Amino acid sequence: MENNKIIRFTIFLCINILALGVGVLLMDSGQTSPWYASLNKAPWTPEGWVFSVAWISIMIAFAVYMTALSLNYPFGFKPLIKLYALQWFLNISWNFLFFNQHLMLIALVFIISLWLLIGYFTFNYLKTVKYYTLFICPYLIWMTIATSLNAYIVFNN
Repeated sequence: MENNKIIRFTIFLCINILALGVGVLLMDSGQTSPWYASLNKAPWTPEGWVFSVAWISIMIAFAVYMTALSLNYPFGFKPLIKLYALQWFLNISWNFLFFNQHLMLIALVFIISLWLLIGYFTFNYLKTVKYYTLFICPYLIWMTIATSLNAYIVFNN
């Protein structure tokens, strides 16, 4: 059983880190672009380095959460994999839509969808994973902050 946990954790961690890498590739020059620098941003926008630290921490914690959750189901359980894949798609698509294409409103729709999906993971599986829910809470909190930042930019630019 311990070996199974390590294998699942490693798979989820690698896929999560891959999402971060793909997201960075899709965001063009991202936060360093003249376009982003010119935007009217929310007063609570964190420094640039905070995003990297937050996302790495979130993806490690999310791998722990997904490992705990997946151990309650057969490996490759399709409903869970579909939700996880949707989370992955929404996460990396936001980078492309917002930073690369400058489609702030569509990006807001995507980030709200991601926030709702992470909320679904958090509350729908609370009884299944119990205290492991703490490992998805940083993701939900960060998505709340990120959604507010995106919304502020949409409404103030």
